Amino acid sequence: MRREIRYGVNALRGRSAWALAVWSFPEALPAAVSGLAVGNAVDGFLAGRAAVGFSWLAGLMLASVVGATASRQVFRRLGAIVEPFRDELVRRVVGGALSRAAAERPDDGALARLTRQVEVVRDTYAGIIVVLRGFVVTVVGVVVGMLSLAPVVVLLIMPPFLLGFAGFVATLGISAARQRASVLADERLAGTAGSVLAGARDVVACGAEEHAAAMVAGPIEDQANAERALAKVAALRTLCFAVGGWAPLVILLVAGPWLVGNGLTAGAIMGGLTYVLSGLQSALQGVISGIGGSGLRYVITLGRILDETSSQPVAALPGGRPVGYDLVLRDVTFAYGPHAEPVLRELDLTVAAGDHLAVVGPSGIGKSTLASLICGLRTPNSGTVRLGGVPARDVAPSARVLIPQEAYVFAGTFHENVTYLNPNARQVEIDQAVQAIGAADLVTRIGDKVEPGELSAGERQLIALVRAYLSPAQLVVLDEATCHLDPVAERQAEEAFARRAGTLVVIAHRISSARRSERILVLDGVSAAVGDHAALMATSPLYRDLWGHWSGSSQPPGLADDPDGVDSGPGAGLVHHLGQVVAHGPLGQRQPGGDLRSGGAVGG
Repeated sequence: MRREIRYGVNALRGRSAWALAVWSFPEALPAAVSGLAVGNAVDGFLAGRAAVGFSWLAGLMLASVVGATASRQVFRRLGAIVEPFRDELVRRVVGGALSRAAAERPDDGALARLTRQVEVVRDTYAGIIVVLRGFVVTVVGVVVGMLSLAPVVVLLIMPPFLLGFAGFVATLGISAARQRASVLADERLAGTAGSVLAGARDVVACGAEEHAAAMVAGPIEDQANAERALAKVAALRTLCFAVGGWAPLVILLVAGPWLVGNGLTAGAIMGGLTYVLSGLQSALQGVISGIGGSGLRYVITLGRILDETSSQPVAALPGGRPVGYDLVLRDVTFAYGPHAEPVLRELDLTVAAGDHLAVVGPSGIGKSTLASLICGLRTPNSGTVRLGGVPARDVAPSARVLIPQEAYVFAGTFHENVTYLNPNARQVEIDQAVQAIGAADLVTRIGDKVEPGELSAGERQLIALVRAYLSPAQLVVLDEATCHLDPVAERQAEEAFARRAGTLVVIAHRISSARRSERILVLDGVSAAVGDHAALMATSPLYRDLWGHWSGSSQPPGLADDPDGVDSGPGAGLVHHLGQVVAHGPLGQRQPGGDLRSGGAVGG
């Protein structure tokens, strides 16, 4: 229970929590004034001074208006605390589910946690804040008011009130344990009864009714015992309320003659009774019902979320260097099924810290499969894939980011879309990422509103690239993530990632991506070749073939700062189509500037 309480308390930090506390002071005004106003009004009426009595009652009404205004402000600030708390839980649940999925351990309960349990925690958390803050505000206001009215009354009614409250607090640990036991007993009963009911026909056919009844008898008894234990705790809470809520009232009434004999007026006694009935008693009733109900649901439900989504820290290399730098594949073989031909066969690859690697090859040769293996989304049939000496599937998701060809954006703000991998990104960092990737014109056009249906494929890719650039990942894998951009925009984005700290792996859509990289991996389905451009031109027939479709007399004219001519705009016989360079001609015919499968592209 302490863990859940700490989790909730930590969420109260910030300006919203301070604003909530500040507005709570004027909200305490009615509680502080109520008994004082009633007492003085009664004394005024008894003395025949009706004007005095009505004046005090008018003051009480004014204090109520002030308190109501403050309450409105309190509830306005409550959302600023509760909604970020909910968002953090959602991120935790989704992150935990993705981590398990990446490790090939599906999380069947993630949907229930996301759609039901998170909402239960959010609602109960808000209820706890309201109840506890109201309890504190009321008690402080009552004590201040009683001290102003008659200090002796405080000595009579506060000790039993505090005793009842302390007794309730002492039962919370027992209540939480028994509530948790009840939930687990209910789950065991549901599981056992479900299995018996599923086989009801077989049970009847075999005459095994007595055996089936015996199977569920134990869980039924356990569940009944758990409910009885909860009922006993509820009885204890009722006793605590009797001590803290009714005992002060009885004590004040019994002590009435003695108080009058010592100079206390009837109005003062009436004011003390008002403080007990409308202040302390209602505050204690609220905290017992609220914390005893919503509080226990909060602790148990949040505890289950935290247990199932406990995030593992990002692994680190010796010396504190974060994982995601050194990428090492040893003897990696992968096939989609036991009888399928391997997509990758005995692949050895080392990508040193901060390297920029491009992967090229025909469509279907295994480039995207390699990206999945690198990011731990798939496990090789044999061999190892390690990031900084840690198996890829065991590395925390925040250490790497994979941007696929089909970029995902969601309806919302641009800020939300680009920062959900790094919620703490500052605006200056966002602006720098937008400029580096080349998305400034897009941001100017759409503002801060993102409607996925109104964006082109290339615009969605730009948003995804800014998101990846802002992420804390030390390994970035772009799996044809720029295929819908024109060559100039593609070059700006890839060069931005190359300058960014960390390791970059680009599954190339165009051969120009390979020319910009420090090292190139060529996959041909049988073997793999690694080297720079000059070495592969001399040793790899496939690489020479891929490169040849971009050279020769049909090579489009280059840009002024592009001596290789591989980032050019469309030349003779070429047109822009969907942000790519596409060759004219019959389907399947090799065209100038194109490769065997798609114009101007290495292959998907």
